[in-house]
Amino acid sequence: MIAKGTCFPLFAYEVGRAIDLDAAARHVLLGDAARQTIKQKRRAPAYFEYRPAPLRVTRQGESHAIGLYRTAPGIEAVIYDFGAVSLSYAIAIDGPLAGLPALAEALWGNESLLADSRRHVEELLATLGDAVVRPRIADFVEDYAIFQIEAFTAACEAAALWTEQAHTVAQVLRAASRTLSHQETSDATALRLSFGPNDATIIDSDAAVLFDPEDDDVRAVIEFANIQLLEMRFLDQQLDNALDQAYDTLARRRDGFALPGQPGPDLRRLAQLQLDGAILFEQVTNALKLVGEQYLARVYTLLSRRFHLAEWDASITRKLQTIDGIYTKLTDRAASRRTEVLEWIIIVLITLELLISLAPFVRR
Repeated sequence: MIAKGTCFPLFAYEVGRAIDLDAAARHVLLGDAARQTIKQKRRAPAYFEYRPAPLRVTRQGESHAIGLYRTAPGIEAVIYDFGAVSLSYAIAIDGPLAGLPALAEALWGNESLLADSRRHVEELLATLGDAVVRPRIADFVEDYAIFQIEAFTAACEAAALWTEQAHTVAQVLRAASRTLSHQETSDATALRLSFGPNDATIIDSDAAVLFDPEDDDVRAVIEFANIQLLEMRFLDQQLDNALDQAYDTLARRRDGFALPGQPGPDLRRLAQLQLDGAILFEQVTNALKLVGEQYLARVYTLLSRRFHLAEWDASITRKLQTIDGIYTKLTDRAASRRTEVLEWIIIVLITLELLISLAPFVRR
């Protein structure tokens, strides 16, 4: 029996090219104070080095029924400077541990929370106004669920979560109320770590189970990793679109007329996409530094493995290099075309000069 615990459903959205956090704070303070307030700029301790620190906003909302549970009316929004917003709900999970698999299954792709979170993001985007550069909400959302257990009614060690209660915890992590195989149970609870005998962090691809009364730091790392996965997916999609356009441009015989020394419209568009992708990639990968905190670094390492962030990183790097190669080919082709145009201009000028010089003889 859980004496005290909270489930935190997270929803991450891509909302713009970039966000001026100082301007965003001013817009929020000038907005409807009854609906949203600035909680604090950073929840993490000194060894969390955000560059810059995200802006945290608490918004009022409605309570939603999720199976036998209900969400609290308050919602916390975390705004990142690279154009992402993370929303988190809170659900009290006091009661039997065996009731959590049904809650996890109900949270999986929950249409009510998805619609409500998107509405909050749209309202927040309207409030931020010109603080958001090139605002647009991406079509997809990255969701995650954190089940934080602060205490059980009867004292027990954390190891019970992956021994006696392993199957129930696996059902929570895999959002499945049906019986799971031993292999599935083992895989779901494989990535775990503990700092002491009475705390544990078990991480899976769509959910995590935390057993610790003071796990705000771990939740902050999970929240950022979820945002990072969202940005990797978004950037990968943008690069796929850029590659399609680049291949089309490279396959065409001509990409429009451009004066000598000036890039064509396709080259300018491709250069802008290449620059935007490289900047976003650097912002996301360098936004968080864990300094001198080995436990949180290990948590982030496990999250990276579950989210396959290394594979996303390699894929994006490869696509950026491919776009760079295509841009170089297009630039060389444009330069060759300009050279040909200049050569024809020289030939025409020489011909005109010869005709002008021969004109007196033709008149005679």
